[in-house]
Amino acid sequence: MTQITQQEQAIADDISQQYLTFIMASEEYGVDILSVQEIRGWEATTIIPNSPSHVKGVINLRGTIVPIIDLRQRFGIETLEYGATTVVIVVKVAIASDHKVIGIVVDAVSDVFSVNHGDVRSAPDFGDETDLGFIKGLTNAEDKMVILLDINKLLGSEILPEASQLSNLIHNIDAQQPQAVNE
Repeated sequence: MTQITQQEQAIADDISQQYLTFIMASEEYGVDILSVQEIRGWEATTIIPNSPSHVKGVINLRGTIVPIIDLRQRFGIETLEYGATTVVIVVKVAIASDHKVIGIVVDAVSDVFSVNHGDVRSAPDFGDETDLGFIKGLTNAEDKMVILLDINKLLGSEILPEASQLSNLIHNIDAQQPQAVNE
């Protein structure tokens, strides 16, 4: 094993990473900015039958079928009506050796912060019954505590159909809907 000198540790602690922060239930969360593809306003989704309640449906994003997950429901937080500040953060998630694009619904986007590695504290241990594996840690940004999320661990375990399955499902749903008659 190699020993890390104090100087090497100081350099490692100074390495910073940028996080996009967002608000849910008066708490601030952050995701690695490099995983964020875009931020969109809320729009209606195509509902997928038999999906978990936190999966709001899918949208077609420039030819890519994107599942939309309500993070409030995923975290067990009381749901709210979607409003003018409700946004969907489209993120790229690593699942096994592949990447998927998933949208997460949040109350509002807050800011982008640079966080030094040495300023991140571990999440407190709440025992074996509480899974906090998707929390990278906690940090202070300005005067707020921010919960840093590991989006790959949070959403990488989602059991979601493949894009081709979703496309076929949406096509079948569209085919079953009555066509409008022009008079």
